[in-house]
Amino acid sequence: MSHQLNRRELLRKAAQVSMLASAGVVLPRGVSAAEFVVEPFQNRGNIRHSVAQWTYGFLSLEELCAAVKEIGFAAIDLIGPQQWQILKDHGIDCSMCNGAEISLTEGWNNPDNHSTLINNYQNHIELMAQAGYKNLICFSGNRNSMDDEIGLQHCSDGLKQIMSLAERNNIVIHMELFNSKIDHPDYMCDSSAWGIELCQRIGSPNFKLLYDIYHMQVQEGDVIRTIRDHHQWFGHYHTAGVPGRNEIDDTQELYYPAIMRAIVATGFDGYVAQEFIPRRGENNNRTNAERIASLAQSVAICDI
Repeated sequence: MSHQLNRRELLRKAAQVSMLASAGVVLPRGVSAAEFVVEPFQNRGNIRHSVAQWTYGFLSLEELCAAVKEIGFAAIDLIGPQQWQILKDHGIDCSMCNGAEISLTEGWNNPDNHSTLINNYQNHIELMAQAGYKNLICFSGNRNSMDDEIGLQHCSDGLKQIMSLAERNNIVIHMELFNSKIDHPDYMCDSSAWGIELCQRIGSPNFKLLYDIYHMQVQEGDVIRTIRDHHQWFGHYHTAGVPGRNEIDDTQELYYPAIMRAIVATGFDGYVAQEFIPRRGENNNRTNAERIASLAQSVAICDI
């Protein structure tokens, strides 16, 4: 699929409608079978593709599973235990599990949270081992006037208490990097340097960073150099366009084919999850089919 395909080309209102119906595909709300047909996606096999559920929250999880399968990949990010069976029923992997955290702002940097977090994460690790999932997200929490060094120590002290269980069950804990300039004011894990220092202090191969390309472009830039120099600490990637967390097309400043080539060159074999928010269009007039086509286009752009 060409990186230059536009959404109109991705939406084929054609004869494949009957094939969808005979296959029993459940279509998302507001999407006709004729609208939903997208060009066949031929995965080159260099990138394992995923999508964050929350960015396509206008679809049910069942509908998103149908869209993902029709586009041609097989993973969804940020799903908790209550919905894992839906993924399994559709043959979709949970590429990043969630639900053990307290919140984005209340995290491991506050020792008052440790007893709750340790219990939550231990339970999640056991559930994930039973389900056959590998990746689990966590958050530093906000600074709330806390010194970064103290926050590092608190995070390290707390997370070390779950790492032996994670290692025994082959679960990787990922702390996500956020920008604190625009989207998450006061968030502590807002730089790759801080996150890497935390990885080094914890000293476990089962603790990594979720390198969010959008967030780190906003916060510090120099994305490709950072990936090349520090890829050993990055276990998962998220995408989105800058500015605005929009589609990763030619309306924004990041050139994702080059970023994906840098990731592949490191030998990375994890997931890259699309986490852009599909534009609604003027007067909120874009159809669900058009927004699904944005996902197909973004996966194609990243499939180098």
